[in-house]
Order: sequence, then structure tokens, then C-alpha cells
Amino acid sequence: MIAPLLVPGRMGRPVRDRRQVVNGILWKLSTGAAWRDLPERYGPWKTVYERFRHWSADGTWERLLAHVQQHSDAVGEVDWTLVCVDSTTVRAHQHAAGARKRGRSGPVRRSAGPAAG
Repeated sequence: MIAPLLVPGRMGRPVRDRRQVVNGILWKLSTGAAWRDLPERYGPWKTVYERFRHWSADGTWERLLAHVQQHSDAVGEVDWTLVCVDSTTVRAHQHAAGARKRGRSGPVRRSAGPAAG
């Protein structure tokens, strides 16, 4: 249950159904659509966007992720032997990219690999 992890709304207008808002955020993130294209069943797009922005800024999403991971791991639904690293989000160190080291003027030499025989 994630309801206790969701930050209560500010004073003022009544709080929208949090499940509706979370579902709206998940719909938007999974489709890649613009916020303004959010279906009406999730409520006003601006409300859903503002809640997403607020929860992103205050760490709510990180707490939700940690909670879901811990719960899933506790019931044996996580296979920690599988790892996926996407090279679009991993930056290589400058030396991994073939940058010159001090004192070398030529190109970085690479191994010729196994000798052809």
C-alpha cells in the first residue's frame, strides 16, 4: 500500500483522489503524451502535472520506488541476478574514450587481439 507514502495536499481545495492522480501520472509517463492530452478520467491535466512536479521535488517518487522494491524483494519477486545498463544513461570516463595521457603524443594503442596463426 503506497497511500501513506503520498504527501498530503496543501490546505485549500479538497484533495483529488490520489489513486486517480497516480494513475494519470503513470498514463502520461507510459505513453509519452503531452500533459494537456491527459484523458479526463484522470482529472484536470494541470492538477496531475502539479502533483507530479511536487512529488518529484520532495522525493516522494524515490520513497515510492524504494518501498515497491523492498516489498517486491521481500515476497521474492525481484531477480537480483539480472542487470540491465543502458548506455544512453551511462557516461564513460574520459580515459575510457581514448583521451591522451600526459607525455603521449601519438594515438592510444590498442591490442591486436589473439595472434592469427
